[in-house]
Amino acid sequence: MKLNEWFCTLLTACPVAGLLLLAIPAQAAAQAPRTPVIISTDIGDDIDDTWALTLALRCPELDIKLVLGDYGNPLPRARLIAKILEAAHRSDIPVGVGVGAESNAVHRQSKWIEGYDLGRYPGTVYRDGVKALIDIVMSSKEPVTLICIGPLPNIAEALRREPRIAQKARFVGMQGSVRLGYGKNSKPAAEWNVRANPAACRAALTAPWDITITPLDTCGLIQLKGENYTRVRDCADPAVKTLIENYRVWAEFNAAKSGKAASTITASTTLFDCVAVHLAYSTRFLRMKRMGVRVTDDGFTVADPKAPKVNCAVAWKDLGGFEDFLVRRLTR
Repeated sequence: MKLNEWFCTLLTACPVAGLLLLAIPAQAAAQAPRTPVIISTDIGDDIDDTWALTLALRCPELDIKLVLGDYGNPLPRARLIAKILEAAHRSDIPVGVGVGAESNAVHRQSKWIEGYDLGRYPGTVYRDGVKALIDIVMSSKEPVTLICIGPLPNIAEALRREPRIAQKARFVGMQGSVRLGYGKNSKPAAEWNVRANPAACRAALTAPWDITITPLDTCGLIQLKGENYTRVRDCADPAVKTLIENYRVWAEFNAAKSGKAASTITASTTLFDCVAVHLAYSTRFLRMKRMGVRVTDDGFTVADPKAPKVNCAVAWKDLGGFEDFLVRRLTR
């Protein structure tokens, strides 16, 4: 008797037993170990950080211990993170204020946080986000994955204060350009997250921890168009509605800055950072290569067999599959 025939017979003879068997996979998934992660992001600049944070909130594989802003502008970034988490009903997640002089500088999503006081966040706010990162990593019973989707001053500072975090954490980041540049250009580029602070990136990519990166070769190819984008745009989930609100504010800011009228949004921008979130727990859709990567002073990431080795997402096995996965996770 085939398995499906046996199962149908079981359901007929004993419905309760059959339903219990159906419940086993769901229970196993719910009880599967979750990866503890800390997200360090330059949210408020490009909109893909907001997409990535929303994706992380929709990944049951991840146990988010802290989200902190990176690359200066610390208070506005922390306010943006806090309001997004609160709107998504996830104020159980602590917010960290990153390194840099305190300011209330305008960023591209500033309009969305007008009037929002960081002190009203129902959850925990760490004014020294780097210290919080170190404390979480050093006290964790299992390795913590750092999802780094921006330039890396926070990470460099954490390594300076406590080098031992490299023994208790792994690094997953959106950094670099190895064989492809922006827009599928066959000439590698000085990718922003590296070029903005090459010294900090070099500190992170030479630390003795397990390192995984998605360079422009892979993350620079992700964009949701047509029905894929429409499904996300029209999703009623609070976290996704918050994402789309921020996308509109971000687009209006860019239009005003360029002196143009805001146009109708029909697709996402390039969603670089979403790939790093996925790599925090899976390489399912990607071709990985272990290779030496050297950071130059002008912000390039050069393949170099003598440089420290990283796990690099060099190509896609299934780009369409990843985009379908992204839509399903955001709209489920």
